[in-house]
Amino acid sequence: MCGRCERREVSRRGFCRAALGSTVGLSIATASHAADRDAPVEPRLRLADAPADKRVIALTFDCCPGAFDTRIATVLVSEHIPATIFVTWLWMRRNPEGLALLLAHPELFSIQNHGELHIPPVLGDRTIFGIRVAGDLPTITREIENGAQAIRTATGATPRWYRAATGFYTPSVLPDIEAMGFAIGGYSLSADLGASLPASRVAARMANARSGDVIVAHLNQPTRPSGQGVVEGLRALQHDGVTFARLDQVATTKPAYG
Repeated sequence: MCGRCERREVSRRGFCRAALGSTVGLSIATASHAADRDAPVEPRLRLADAPADKRVIALTFDCCPGAFDTRIATVLVSEHIPATIFVTWLWMRRNPEGLALLLAHPELFSIQNHGELHIPPVLGDRTIFGIRVAGDLPTITREIENGAQAIRTATGATPRWYRAATGFYTPSVLPDIEAMGFAIGGYSLSADLGASLPASRVAARMANARSGDVIVAHLNQPTRPSGQGVVEGLRALQHDGVTFARLDQVATTKPAYG
């Protein structure tokens, strides 16, 4: 989900509108139509049938290229909080001790696919949050398949969920990803906006999560204040009696793209 976790605090859906201005060399009408049709989308995902009498929330964490935030992992383990962890091959290669900790707790953590090299599954010649996109379908396919194979090698299990680097997808490639056997790992609440927010903002965003939310935060930035905010947010949710769920153990809505 993160743009190498280096981004300004902007509306992510606003990015799609801004991206429409990048098409050149066409008439204004044609360019607008083409850009709108090809504009990256950010799928919104929630838990299905969230109960009205209690708060149920799915925690998800992205392990983009980077390190391992033991501040967050320690709380998840010590408090027995389940979570879905989207890992890249790059992160697994660079953080064997972090991976080993996650694998030591299969009752808590579901390891899912964030790609091989953290390349957004977006067509065309562009960048998203500073990251060069895949550009074509073969590159997207390779990114996803190699990421899945790395997880199979590490865990012995085939991941069911795939989340794009940066969280954005070209609409026309979504059926291809699903045909590969993956559910689209969207979310409804970005807790840390790519590990860019101060701790107080992250904690407040998490504390205000609604029942049925799928929260995304980052587990790969141990030196940033946002990680402490995640810890504080977890404590607040626990204090409020929230029930935590993993994506592989609950029903979810169909991703929404509006």
